[in-house]
Amino acid sequence: MRYLLALFPLVLVGCAAVEPAPVSDDPYYAPVIQPAVQYTQTSDGSIYQAGMGDVFFGDKKARQVGDILTVTLAENTTSTKTNAASVSKSSSATIQNPTILGIPIGLDTDLPGMNSDFSGNANANQSNSLNGSITVTVYEVYPNGLLAVRGEKWITLNRGQEYIRLSGLVREEDISSANTVESTRLADARIAYSGTGELATGSEQGWLTRALNTSWWPF
Repeated sequence: MRYLLALFPLVLVGCAAVEPAPVSDDPYYAPVIQPAVQYTQTSDGSIYQAGMGDVFFGDKKARQVGDILTVTLAENTTSTKTNAASVSKSSSATIQNPTILGIPIGLDTDLPGMNSDFSGNANANQSNSLNGSITVTVYEVYPNGLLAVRGEKWITLNRGQEYIRLSGLVREEDISSANTVESTRLADARIAYSGTGELATGSEQGWLTRALNTSWWPF
């Protein structure tokens, strides 16, 4: 019973560390379809009619809610971190030889000294690269002209699924004539690339390993 009680906190920590797996067709990333606006057709003898837009000379860049935009992924990050710590502590004490009724007890006057030393080193190196493309949808246009975009791409493989999710803010002037923009030009960008299935779970730690590697583990 004592062993079960000792393992109970580990189970709680391990369960708390497990995040729900993402699923496709998340409503947050669903395309936003702008309702079609019906214009009153009037015959005034002019070739141009309201609602035709820039048919002849305009480009096809995204600028309205519901338009699509292709984002070219060109993300490269590298980080290095080094940490070192060293702590040393020592203590000693001396007491007078006590007496009872004038008779010395004869105890040692030097108490055992205490010494403690600690040293630790940590190094972390991380490098990531993400290249490709994803087509997203404009879901909001801000008064200053910024386009808020978001979308996802899911690829089903024989051993699971891979997905890319992206959201951010785009300036219209950063969009090329081919209706593309680099991911490095997105403001407040949120880019997620991961997978589900056997290949994804095979490289993850088990719940007990995650519990032992958390700050809750006292050893």
